[in-house]
Amino acid sequence: MNVAPKKALGQHFLVDDNILRVIERLAELDPDDVVLEIGPGLGVLTRFLAARVAHVHAVELDRSLEPHLDGIERTELHWGDALALDLAALTPPADKLVANLPYNVATPIVVESLDRLPTLGRWCVMVQREVADRFFAVPRTKEYGAVSVLVQLAARRTGFHPVSREVFRPRPNVDSALVAFERTAPGIPPHVKRVVEGAFAHRRKTLANSLALAGVASRDRAVVALTRIERAATARAEELEPPAFVALADALA
Repeated sequence: MNVAPKKALGQHFLVDDNILRVIERLAELDPDDVVLEIGPGLGVLTRFLAARVAHVHAVELDRSLEPHLDGIERTELHWGDALALDLAALTPPADKLVANLPYNVATPIVVESLDRLPTLGRWCVMVQREVADRFFAVPRTKEYGAVSVLVQLAARRTGFHPVSREVFRPRPNVDSALVAFERTAPGIPPHVKRVVEGAFAHRRKTLANSLALAGVASRDRAVVALTRIERAATARAEELEPPAFVALADALA
């Protein structure tokens, strides 16, 4: 490998082919699929995908990787920040996101893709283990937070696979996991997203106080809304199941 991974970009290149078969199974790859890959790195996964699907859109920020990615069959390269590019405008539109996501942007990429990329129906992403655990954490656990609620309001988990640190170069100092999920809803309405993010903005506070501090609603208004959905005024955000946040947002509206 002639490219030095850039720590600032959260780069950990996939170098072990054995994990690719697990990705193939969890992603349920089909010859007609159009796959979006974010952070292709050296192209190990890109080449694997391109040999099995109709088209790959590979999005990469680091232009120094161009020699490793040029010329891959059925693959179109898009240079830039995945969070800034208009990925919904890609042609043909992607129906799956399959990627070893850069660790420093994995969470916003997943959350934003649920809203910004309505054609996506399935995800299979490699992320830090703690991030994978957060996506589908249950209420009243330390892992449960805004990300858990937002992901679960739009998707359900279909697969999970712990990943050895040895499949990456450089070897990361954290555990990783593959997590697969499929869409169950078009996305998260803006008013719901605002309430969810405000509710968890101050975790040590009650939900009503957190919403007030975040500027979402006054404490009194939040207490009234909680009463309407039959929750205590002293409830904390981590006590509410994802559907309860939809009810709460509607009550506040």
